[in-house]
Amino acid sequence: MHTHLINASIQIVPLAQDKHPYVWVDEAIAVIECSGIKHEVGPFATVVEGTYEQVMKVINDINEYLANNMCSEWIVNLQIQIRSDKDITADEKVEKFM
Repeated sequence: MHTHLINASIQIVPLAQDKHPYVWVDEAIAVIECSGIKHEVGPFATVVEGTYEQVMKVINDINEYLANNMCSEWIVNLQIQIRSDKDITADEKVEKFM
């Protein structure tokens, strides 16, 4: 299994109309926060950073949560960056702008 750090951008787009979409998004972010994985919430997506296994678990946990809590339909937009030989971090990609 790939053991280096990767990062991913996760965007949840609820199509369910039983709640305001932001409520479902907030609940998905809470799942990420409970995971303990490094993350940064943005206005369009949340960026997470961890091992491949950790990141995939968070994505799975979000989908499980939404399904188990009766969100009838949603879209997951996902971008993942992986290096085969070393870590890739969000900080290294934005450090020149800080």
